[in-house]
Amino acid sequence: MKFDDLITELGEFGPYQKRLYFIVCLVGIPAALQTLAGVFIQATPDHRCALPTLPNDTYSSQGSWHDDLVNLSIPWDSDDDMYDECHRKRHAGNLDNDTVSCDKWVYSKDPFKNTFVTDLDLVCDDKHMVTYASMILMGGMLGGSLLMGILSDIFGRKKVLVLSTLGQFAAGFGTAWADSYALYVTLRFFVTFFGIGMFLSAFVIGMELVGPSKRRIAGIVIEMFWCIGLFIETGIAYGLRDWSHFQMTISMFNIVAAVVFAVFIPESARWLLQKGKTEEATKIIKKAAEVNGVILSEKARKLEDIEMEGENEKLWHMLTHPVLLVRSLIVFFNWLVASMVYYGLSLNAEALSGDIYLNFFLLALVELASYVVCLAFLDMAGRKFLQCSSMVLGGVACVATLFPVIYGGKGEEWITLILSLLGKFGASAGFAVIYVYSAELFPTVMRNSGMGLCSLCARIGGILAPYIADLEDVIDNDWGTALPLLIFGGLSLAAGFLVLFLPETSNKILPDTVEDAKNFGRSKKKARNNYALDSNELSAGEGKDNPTFRMEKKF
Repeated sequence: MKFDDLITELGEFGPYQKRLYFIVCLVGIPAALQTLAGVFIQATPDHRCALPTLPNDTYSSQGSWHDDLVNLSIPWDSDDDMYDECHRKRHAGNLDNDTVSCDKWVYSKDPFKNTFVTDLDLVCDDKHMVTYASMILMGGMLGGSLLMGILSDIFGRKKVLVLSTLGQFAAGFGTAWADSYALYVTLRFFVTFFGIGMFLSAFVIGMELVGPSKRRIAGIVIEMFWCIGLFIETGIAYGLRDWSHFQMTISMFNIVAAVVFAVFIPESARWLLQKGKTEEATKIIKKAAEVNGVILSEKARKLEDIEMEGENEKLWHMLTHPVLLVRSLIVFFNWLVASMVYYGLSLNAEALSGDIYLNFFLLALVELASYVVCLAFLDMAGRKFLQCSSMVLGGVACVATLFPVIYGGKGEEWITLILSLLGKFGASAGFAVIYVYSAELFPTVMRNSGMGLCSLCARIGGILAPYIADLEDVIDNDWGTALPLLIFGGLSLAAGFLVLFLPETSNKILPDTVEDAKNFGRSKKKARNNYALDSNELSAGEGKDNPTFRMEKKF
């Protein structure tokens, strides 16, 4: 008897699993708060050189005499219709263009009282340091993905979940007190290092006690709690304009989450069985059966006889056949691009026209909408169509921003905003679909290793995202604004069209072995087994059904 058969008998998504899954989903709130906090704490408000002759200079006007002094000392940037942010006149009042670089700045107090950027003057020649900070943040995700999953397998899901939640609290709270760039980026690295460990551990706990037919829903619903975290973040950032106060506040969510996880979440029964801790696993299964009102069969109660899967996974199996290699590369590319576009647009909310708080809220809203659409149409439209259309929609929207940015006027920035929101919708939907799609494409013997590589590709995309999003700091004209979106759009289009070369997995008999995967998606005449059949064509004794990721509608 396999573990998934036990879960099916226990109740695939009974009251016990629902309660547990809701608690697990709460991990999305602090994870979102910390990961995208940089949108606000690393924001760069309007600024100019501080007047050397005025010790108490401010960005806002102190009167007509102050305006006259600023006009005499600071060059006017006609392209941006504002004062030059990085230079002042060598001699105040001179009509020539002789300027010098700023050595001190004053900043607008609207919409932020202060940010980490204003505290350390990370502007002008040092503005690239902000990009590096975002890349290091994404690097923490990469490091955490590689290490925390291993620790979770060794020490247990719950232990890693609780310790990672506390670790993210320590790093996040410490960030609020960082007074140097090196300390700041180090702490931000560990914010996402522990954050990804926290999220992945919680995700695995939730999925390992949910029945096969409900995992599609479970895998997407947890992302909706991420969106809830983004909505909360918008409100906190709007109310607290001081970056350190904001950072301390959002870190408090980790303390609450750590207590809840420690008290109410049990260890994964599947992990306990894999480690031979049958007695502890039995208590959890009995508790679940009691809450669900289920009387388990004698066979199900004998946990010693449960057959555990995934012990013979070999990473190099993915390279043993051209078909598997091509499919794997397409999947990896979609993960990389979806992550790149998602984080690129999310972290670039400040660059969009209009109010940063409204823009961030709208980006979170379209992300939530994308998950709702995925839940509604994933089975109806199929994985292949939905993944392709999501990435193409996001790509077309991003590429189309070329026209309002280059040819549009001041009153048409709203078009760029709408197109960016459509791009975020497509990237978010693509990110959600590709997770389910990938898990179904990889055969059982290499599913975990394959998904691990997918996560690695996503992290690489996340690291590249800040650099591409901040190209406008390198290119000063309108192309600097358009180029990031053109890159995101072009890559999204490429990823979407490549999906057309993948087989559909919806309502198909999914592969267990590498040999099964080679024949998966072939026509019935060419296939050497039954992996081209629809699931309702399977009769007793024909083919093998992989229950782990069976996706028939049962709800």
